[in-house]
Amino acid sequence: MRSIVAVAPGAFLLLAGSLAWAAASVPTVVAGPSVIPGCTADAAATQPGTYYPGSQAEPWVDANPHAGSEGNFVAGFQQDRWSNGGSRTLGYASTLNGGATWTVGAIPGITLCTGGEFQRATDPWVSFSPDGSVYFMSLALDITTPPNRSGGNGKNAMLVSKSTDRGQSWGPPVTLIRDDNPRFLNDKNTITADPEDSRYVYAVWGRLQAPLGSVINPENAIGLGFKGPATFTRTTDGGATWEPARKIYDPGANNQTIGNQIVVLRDGTLLNVFNEILNFKNSNHGAQFDSNLALVRSFDKGATWTRGPALRGPRMQPMSQVRASSVVDPDALPGTVSAVRTGDIIPQVAVNRRPDTTGWGHVYAVWQDASFNSMRYDQIAFSRSTDGGLTWSTPIQINQTPETVLEGNRQAFTASVRVATDGTIGVSYYDFRHNTPDPATLPTDYFLVSCRPAPDHDCTQPEHWSGSEQRITPQFLDMRQAPVARGFFLGDYMGLAADAAGGFKAIFVQSRPAAGDAGDVFLSTVQP
Repeated sequence: MRSIVAVAPGAFLLLAGSLAWAAASVPTVVAGPSVIPGCTADAAATQPGTYYPGSQAEPWVDANPHAGSEGNFVAGFQQDRWSNGGSRTLGYASTLNGGATWTVGAIPGITLCTGGEFQRATDPWVSFSPDGSVYFMSLALDITTPPNRSGGNGKNAMLVSKSTDRGQSWGPPVTLIRDDNPRFLNDKNTITADPEDSRYVYAVWGRLQAPLGSVINPENAIGLGFKGPATFTRTTDGGATWEPARKIYDPGANNQTIGNQIVVLRDGTLLNVFNEILNFKNSNHGAQFDSNLALVRSFDKGATWTRGPALRGPRMQPMSQVRASSVVDPDALPGTVSAVRTGDIIPQVAVNRRPDTTGWGHVYAVWQDASFNSMRYDQIAFSRSTDGGLTWSTPIQINQTPETVLEGNRQAFTASVRVATDGTIGVSYYDFRHNTPDPATLPTDYFLVSCRPAPDHDCTQPEHWSGSEQRITPQFLDMRQAPVARGFFLGDYMGLAADAAGGFKAIFVQSRPAAGDAGDVFLSTVQP
């Protein structure tokens, strides 16, 4: 199923006095109507949970690096989100003209609604090779327990689809790993095409192993009694074949990795960066955990990886370490949904591969962290490594949410990071600064802050980011209109890509009640 969508400018009104927003284009719809209208093949009405027709969530985006293809961007997203794990299928959106028009459709062969065998799919991720080929990675799953087995997950698999026409159409998916044993759940995948050699593409994810008979809620990343090693495979022939999936880092029993993401340094070294969650018992015999920005490295394009303990960077301290939900609706009434599901335990990472810029080779990481305010609410943390992940700068808060608003409205979440063509670092995030006391709504906005490294300005101090914030949403979205999946849910991550003009393409989700959708994918072009 494919359609051409011409984006309509002027979909929102610029708020008076919002001068900082002037360089961000008016957000336009990337994917509005469902990519699976009228599908009944998945018998959705008979499955457990609630799905949200027309909703879209969790977009990711990448830019075509091939010369002459500067206007080509491809995004992936969830379509029709379920409350208890996954969506009815995954969609794609491809533009050849910088976002003026989009080809939109469903990735074929993934779920029952698109000719595949699985009930649901989640965690879309896309990556371009230097030759212009684009790879789309999916987690496909069944929510029901397999027949004659007690407890656990349904069948699940990691799949990769490839496009050779710049994301306009897709070949059949290739299975990287499949588990029918209910003890295993493959989760939170990413895919990275080698930016220097189109033969190599790297896929990585966490593979959760639960004790026999236990039941894990899909995507519930934290808990005791299981393992969660980083699992990896690669192609060395442009996707014609893939190596058997293998474990490249095991944090040990009752510990796990999540948010695995591979970046390639200027010398070809691969870094797999992730949150290493270490569980332990406190003095009252309760479960606690410690989150760390961590990584392992490969010096031979993924053939082998460093052994022993992971290199650990800064601690990650989101509010989910001290309460059930990292972000909450500050005005929720008793008995109503209060949790807001965010990317609280998932770091995002980027590397500067621009040899003519200050900061060439530097690695940047962002995540949610409450340590800047004595563990009261999440903010956006930033840290930099200049030596390939061996050491990291002291984390700083970079979101510009005013401290003059009520404390509950200062919560900032779901950050993404990318590096522009001139070396400028861009970081996007949501916050509640325009929230009102009305418990029926939760006004939410999307922003981008930036910093351009210079010899006397290395972006490791909060003042280096001051005054750079731009508001992307000229009218707030209402988080209370979003799908509910362990809290109001727009996605565990949002997309951000560098464009040829030195700016960024922000691909994000906001609710659109006037169109009857709990969430649609939007684009804004932001010039730092």
